Amino acid sequence: MTTYILAGGCFWCLDAIYRRVKGVKSVVSGYAGGQTLHPTYLQVSTGETGHAEVVSVTFDESIVPKEVILDLFFLIHDPTTLNRQGADIGTQYRSALFYTDDRQQNDFEQAVQRAQPHWDDPIVTKISPLDTFYTAEDEHQDYFNKHPEAGYCAVVIAPKIIKARAAYTQWLVNE
Repeated sequence: MTTYILAGGCFWCLDAIYRRVKGVKSVVSGYAGGQTLHPTYLQVSTGETGHAEVVSVTFDESIVPKEVILDLFFLIHDPTTLNRQGADIGTQYRSALFYTDDRQQNDFEQAVQRAQPHWDDPIVTKISPLDTFYTAEDEHQDYFNKHPEAGYCAVVIAPKIIKARAAYTQWLVNE
C-alpha cells in the first residue's frame, strides 16, 4: 500500500473523488503543513495555523498506478492559483503535496512536470516533507456521500466528480 498526503483546496472535494477510484483503500480528511498541534477545523479555517486541508489517500499500486492518483490530483483542482480554489481563499486551501520519503518527493516532482503542459500558468503546488498529519473531525470524513444535497456538494464537488469520471472512466467506480 502507498499513502499520499494531498492538498488541493477543500478536502471534501478530494475526499469525494478519491473514494471513487478503484484501488483506493482509504481516504481520510485532515490537516498538515502547519505549526499548531492538534488543530481543529475552526482553527485551520482562520488560516492562522499554517495547516492546509489535506486528504490521506491510501491505495494499492497493483490496482491503480501512482501516476493515476497524482494526475487526477492535478485535474480536479487548479494548481496555478496560490492559496485559493474558486471561492475558497486562504493558505488552508493551498495546493500542496507532502512527501514521506525521497521516492514520494520524486513521484511528486514528476507529476508536476507531467501536469505543467496542461496549464497556461505556472503550477504553484508546493512539495514539502510531511511533518505530522492530523485527522479532521468526524463530520468532515466522507462529507459528500453524507450530504449530497448540500449546496457546496451540488455546485462545487459534483462537477469535479463528473470531470474526473470523464477523464478517468476506467479508474472511477459508479456510485
